[in-house]
Amino acid sequence: MTQPSPVLELRALRTEFRIRRQWRAAVRDVSLCVARNETVALVGESGSGKSVTALSILRLLPTAAARHGGGQILFEGRDLSALSEAELTQVRGNQIAMIFQDPMTSLNPTMKVGDQIVEAIRQHHDVPYADARRQALAALREVGIPGAENRIDDYPHQFSGGMRQRAMIAMALACKPALLVADEPTTALDVTIQAQILALLAQLKAAHGMSVLFITHNLGVVAQIADRVAVMYAGEIVELADVDALFARPTHPYTQALLRAMPRVDLDIDAFQGIPGQAPTLSTMPSGCAFAARCPHRQARCEHEHPDLLPVPGGARDHVARCPVALTPLRTKGETSL
Repeated sequence: MTQPSPVLELRALRTEFRIRRQWRAAVRDVSLCVARNETVALVGESGSGKSVTALSILRLLPTAAARHGGGQILFEGRDLSALSEAELTQVRGNQIAMIFQDPMTSLNPTMKVGDQIVEAIRQHHDVPYADARRQALAALREVGIPGAENRIDDYPHQFSGGMRQRAMIAMALACKPALLVADEPTTALDVTIQAQILALLAQLKAAHGMSVLFITHNLGVVAQIADRVAVMYAGEIVELADVDALFARPTHPYTQALLRAMPRVDLDIDAFQGIPGQAPTLSTMPSGCAFAARCPHRQARCEHEHPDLLPVPGGARDHVARCPVALTPLRTKGETSL
């Protein structure tokens, strides 16, 4: 039986930024699939390349300072990197929708919330204003805006933070996209509202049968919402696994460090461990493992050998990691840690 084709497939995606007249890779050969009705979480520290990956999919980065450096972005088998701007405009907001981190900077403060949703609908569908407004009202009701018929003509500043994020979700889902890219949509919200938004996204995903690429630095969110997890560091994926497998057997030292740095109510505050050091900048990217300088298990080879993404021995199916030390059950005799 053949497996259905993924909704989104990144093949060796490379995105480069222009720094001091040189092009430097901010996303380095990222390969990732998102299946139908699946939620894949992209997790890592700030600066790890998560948001740049998301913006690269829809080609939303400024062309003066960023460029597509190679690889393919396949959406339902169609390479988005080869489309013209006019062709891509028909995909953005229609077949692929995006929720941004801060709705206050994403919503137009001079337009009523309902009109912004209507505009998104009419951009892609030839419907009269009255029909689009009915669809916008239905979308606001679906995301749980109380008294939606009265709030549809409010401006963004009249909504609370959680309500603005719900309005952003309504706008994103108004055209019934096949893929939703959510770029840290709960970061600016308090814990209670965050839980409501996560539950809403899970509910809407099930109702619409859509796929979700969820970007976050919060592993607690990952455990709640994801089916699979891709851990990013310094612009590349260092571990990829089913969510249960990742939490049961984190393999890459960076994944382990992220989990140790996650606050837990069942542990004393002294057990909390930060990650020492900083990620390398684009202009100081090492030739070997990018995490070597911060890794407690680094070896001499880590400084100059760039590791491949390989299956975890004895691990779950499709569990891969980018660390020869972690993937070798026994260290070679004579090989010592630095």
